[in-house]
Amino acid sequence: MTTDPDDALRWEGDEPDAPDAAAKNAPPAAPQAPAPAPAPSETERTAEGASARGEAAKAGTASVDAQDEDEAPAIGNAALVFYGIIGGVYLLFAVGWIVGGFRLRPRASLLLGDWTYFPWMWLAALAPILWFVAAWVLTRGRATWIRVVALIAGAALLVPWPFVMFGTVGA
Repeated sequence: MTTDPDDALRWEGDEPDAPDAAAKNAPPAAPQAPAPAPAPSETERTAEGASARGEAAKAGTASVDAQDEDEAPAIGNAALVFYGIIGGVYLLFAVGWIVGGFRLRPRASLLLGDWTYFPWMWLAALAPILWFVAAWVLTRGRATWIRVVALIAGAALLVPWPFVMFGTVGA
């Protein structure tokens, strides 16, 4: 890979602009290797070799485990589209809880004061967002279908009933 920023503006096979363009496009030289250390004696080599093999075996399995933990399985296109749609549904549910809660306040003020009504209304408005985040975090590293079931169950449980009953739909 070259370091010339103008490479993005050229096609393969274009003639260089200047005589020194070939020198600019040449890859950088590899760094010089350090001088080798003096050779150890035969007894030192066998002792070091045995301990190095044991450490290498441990490090090899540890590095493979670390690579497996770092590389999460890729999300498929269908799952990614589903997560976007269900995330939008949860966001609309949060808005529905807010709108429905404000529409329900005059009816609820007969039984409850504002100081008891508003904290629960805002908690209800945050419930869809909290469910989405909890389902996302708690199903990390599990099968995709488990996350999908958790998100669909939340969508079924968290329907904003005040909006459905007293919002623009039920009025």
